[in-house]
Amino acid sequence: MSASGLTHPQAVTPTFNRAWLTPLELGGLAAIWGASFLFLRIAAPAFGPIPLVELRLVLGAAVLMPFLWRARASIPPALWPRLALVGVINAAVPFSLFAWAARQAPAGVGAITNSMAVLFTALVAFVFYGERIGARRAVALLTGFAGVVVLASGRSAGASVAWAVAAGTTGAFLYGIGGNLVRRHFAGLPAAAVASATLACGAVLLLPFAVATWPTESIGMRPWLAGAALGVICTGLGYAVFYRLIQRIGAPRAAVVTYLVPLFALTWAWLLLGEPLTPTMMVAGTLILGSVALGQSSSAPKAK
Repeated sequence: MSASGLTHPQAVTPTFNRAWLTPLELGGLAAIWGASFLFLRIAAPAFGPIPLVELRLVLGAAVLMPFLWRARASIPPALWPRLALVGVINAAVPFSLFAWAARQAPAGVGAITNSMAVLFTALVAFVFYGERIGARRAVALLTGFAGVVVLASGRSAGASVAWAVAAGTTGAFLYGIGGNLVRRHFAGLPAAAVASATLACGAVLLLPFAVATWPTESIGMRPWLAGAALGVICTGLGYAVFYRLIQRIGAPRAAVVTYLVPLFALTWAWLLLGEPLTPTMMVAGTLILGSVALGQSSSAPKAK
C-alpha cells in the first residue's frame, strides 16, 4: 500500500522488494530506537530530564508535522483535549521518566524496562476494558515482572539501580495506558498525524516546566547533538518508519522491533560508552524479552 492509501496493480516488483525491505526497516528501526537510550545517557546530565524532553518533543513533532497538516481536516476541535491528555500520558511524562533514569543507570536498564510496554498494554486492556488476557499472557506478565524485580536488584558502579528501574517501569506502564487510549479514541485517524499532534501537545504543556528548569550552565556541543538526534531521528523519523511498517505488515508483526531494541541499546552503550553488560541485566533481559515474545505469540494471528 502506498502512502496515499492506494494499491498498485503492478504487484510483482513491490512484493519482491518487500521481502528484503521489511527486515531492513525493522532492523533499522531497532537500531534507531536502541540508540535513543545512548543519546539519553549523553544528553540528560547536561540538559536535565525535562528540558531534554522538551527538545525531543519539539523536534519530533516538527518532523511529523507534514502528516498532521495533511490530515488536519480529519481532526475535529473536540478531539484536541484528548490528544493533549495522550500527549502527557504517552509522551511527556514517560519520556521524562526515561530521561531521569538515564542519569541514574546504564542505557540497558532503560531499554529493558521499556520492553514491558507491550505487556502493560495487554494488562491495561484487561483491567480497564475487559479484554481477555489468556493463560499464556498471564504467565508472560508474571515472568516479565520477575525480570523487573531481578533488574531492580542490580547495581551500577556500586550504586543501586532500583529507582531507575522503577522510573522505566512506570514509563512503560504509561505507554500501555497511552496505547489503549490511542486505539480506542483515535481509530481511523492517520497514526503519524496523531503522533505529531500528541508530541506537539506534550511540548506545549511541558514548556513552562522546561523553562523553569533549563540549566544555567552552558551546554556542550556533544549533548546538543545527542538531544537533536534524539528528537529528529529517534522520535520523528523513528515514529514515521514504525507507522509505515504498521501500514504494510500490521501492528503484531511490527511489534517484533520490541525484541530487538534492548539488544541494540546494549550494543551501542558498550561500543560507544563502555558500559558493561552485567549478569543481572542478562538474566533480567532474558526474562523480560522472553515474556514479551510469549505474550505476543499468544495474540499472533494464525497463518492462513
